[in-house]
Amino acid sequence: MKVQVVGKNIPVTDSIRADIEKKLGRMDKYFVKSDEEPLCRAVVVAYNVGAKVEITIFTKEMDFRTEVRDNDLYAAVDLAIDKLEDQMRRLKTRMNRSKNAGKGLGLGRSIAFENFMAEEEAADAEEVVRTKSIYLEPMSLDDAITRMDALGHSFFVYLDSDDNKIAVAYKRADVGYGVIETENELKN
Repeated sequence: MKVQVVGKNIPVTDSIRADIEKKLGRMDKYFVKSDEEPLCRAVVVAYNVGAKVEITIFTKEMDFRTEVRDNDLYAAVDLAIDKLEDQMRRLKTRMNRSKNAGKGLGLGRSIAFENFMAEEEAADAEEVVRTKSIYLEPMSLDDAITRMDALGHSFFVYLDSDDNKIAVAYKRADVGYGVIETENELKN
């Protein structure tokens, strides 16, 4: 796996880079090896303030991302890698339970699921407990944020009145709000 380490307000020393690459190296076993261009690459962003670490692993089929804060940079990297491994285990469990296991997502081409230990407890925790159907009303981003805050939710799905596309407004962990916009058009 190619690893890119970026420091924000912190110098990335050779020892920090080597330690992060070594720790991320244990994740290599979870990805299918290929003679072609590497299937995955990781970007690690380390912040000086409170040792915040963001790790994103890009694969052809799916991206994995985590963000961890700790007083110690090295502990934050360990926690982030543990969270990534947990994400991948949950994905494996979800795919195994799915009606279309082995079909569709094509993740089998990127991820070596056979290297994970199945966890029955995780399968029970991943159960869908509620399904909700909504009608998307056209509205502005400001209206969506107002409704989200009024409901006390951390996200809100709406139909953007400017471009007639589905969007999701959400509260960011640090400060402010974010928007996820779809690229495909709605078909009438």
